[in-house]
Amino acid sequence: MSRALVVIDIQNDYFADGVLPLHDAEATAANICAAIERARQAGDRIVLVQHHSTEPTGLFAAGSAGAALRPAVLDVAQGAPIVLKHLADAFQETDLASHLHNVETLLICGMMTQNCVAFTAMSKAAEAFDVVVVEDLCAAPTEPVHLIALSALRSKLTVRRAEQVWP
Repeated sequence: MSRALVVIDIQNDYFADGVLPLHDAEATAANICAAIERARQAGDRIVLVQHHSTEPTGLFAAGSAGAALRPAVLDVAQGAPIVLKHLADAFQETDLASHLHNVETLLICGMMTQNCVAFTAMSKAAEAFDVVVVEDLCAAPTEPVHLIALSALRSKLTVRRAEQVWP
């Protein structure tokens, strides 16, 4: 079975010095880095997603330090394609699908469980895949928001912990 790990928006603006720091962002990013290594060992494809705002300033302003992907993620995912997006759904108006030829299962993780992760996982374009949201590789503004989003996603999709995906 061919799988791809889609890593959404691990960008500086979501960390302590950023515009919109998320709950447990550092731990989530560290877990994602470890998962990328496990995914590579398992033969899974890796695709990074990066949000760029169309606004000249603020959250994810193109070219800003806040819009940059975290260096640790770039290091461990070296060579992985980076899909640029302007909307919550990583498929919408992007080339994400072009990086997923022959993929059967999408493993989705990243920042904003209730927004970008949910919209990508439930995208019309994602219906072509078996979708798994990797819950411990996601973060939201607060823990309750994260848990509520995961509960809602469980009603529609498969939600697993990383150790269930890469035993």
